Amino acid sequence: MKNFKMNNGLRIVWEPRNSDTVAIEISIGVGSNRETTQIAGMSHFLEHMMFEGTSSRSAKKISETIENIGGDINAATCNWRTFYYVKIPKKHFSTGLDILSDMMQNSVFDKDSLEKERQVVLEEIKMVNDQPLMYQWVLFESCLFKKHPAKNPIYGRVDSVKSITKHSMENFYNKWYCPCNMVVSVVGGPKNTVDLVKKSFGKMKKRTVPKIVSVHEPKDIKPTEKVVKKDTNQAYLVLGFKTVSRSHKDSIALDVAAAIFSKGLSGRISEEIRIKRGLAYSVGAGNDCEDDYGFFAFHLNCARKNLALCIKLILKNIKELDNLKDDELNDAKQHIIGKILVMKENSSRRADDLALWTHISNAKLSEKYLAQIASVTVKDVLNVRNKYLSKNHTATIIKK
Repeated sequence: MKNFKMNNGLRIVWEPRNSDTVAIEISIGVGSNRETTQIAGMSHFLEHMMFEGTSSRSAKKISETIENIGGDINAATCNWRTFYYVKIPKKHFSTGLDILSDMMQNSVFDKDSLEKERQVVLEEIKMVNDQPLMYQWVLFESCLFKKHPAKNPIYGRVDSVKSITKHSMENFYNKWYCPCNMVVSVVGGPKNTVDLVKKSFGKMKKRTVPKIVSVHEPKDIKPTEKVVKKDTNQAYLVLGFKTVSRSHKDSIALDVAAAIFSKGLSGRISEEIRIKRGLAYSVGAGNDCEDDYGFFAFHLNCARKNLALCIKLILKNIKELDNLKDDELNDAKQHIIGKILVMKENSSRRADDLALWTHISNAKLSEKYLAQIASVTVKDVLNVRNKYLSKNHTATIIKK
């Protein structure tokens, strides 16, 4: 792995690989958490518009150029990042890099395309709201956080998306799509990969981005429950707690705790609720740590009559971590380490992992992560259980 920083502030992380394919990702440090109420959903809307044509390429030309060489091109928006990526044959590296750099620097935000894509985004909002397995997370974060902008859905609101103009989009783009706020991560590629990246982005002028103001999220002093009625055949539950950001040392032990509770079909919660009792088909636990916030959550969908029992079993399992032994701890740690090693074989996911760690601090931390996982002790897991997985949980339920 090699790290570079250009004079204009753009960071490059390159992991050489002997492969016939190459993955390139352009990650920008902005998402829904950086939006005002008036432009909620802007980051996601802008992501769509970046594919709608540049000063030299039409939307069709962008997609066809990559797809005609057998590659994939896509993008995603989260609370604090927006990223664009291609995976292509190695011999077409320059083509993929040229497409992405052109999109980042020369998108035109055509008014007709903006109105067309606005309707696409509004349909996507409807799709998420119609699907309980997706909407349950929107609902959960909106209830878990009281002040932190993570409480706002990434897609914004219907009224705010309708009010976004070409002018406001260009202002947002100019404010955040700056070299110092970008990471170019490459896995694979030719020997002159870094030189080609520098050439592609060398004309971007150095600019600063707005200072991020930290938000003090209040602690929960009592359990919270929110029920939303929808015409569903099952009840959908997310039960969780506020935790810490990825840079916090406790995030590592929380990752291990999540694996103890659920690692596929095994783990305490999966074993208790699905394997042993057959109460749910889909059940799991996860630790989500981002740039300046985090949460730990259990999720499942089950028959409405079994919901109360499932909640009771989750809370019971949290308390019963007191009987955690080294063998079970080691199984959870090896699960995480193995998953990371498998993930690294996927060049697109590896490129995203490198970009994420670069935004947080340094891509080399991705290598230290495995050693940190291996060093977690039973005492560490019980410590984060006691600190974060308290009785003051937030539970969101979707049911008929």
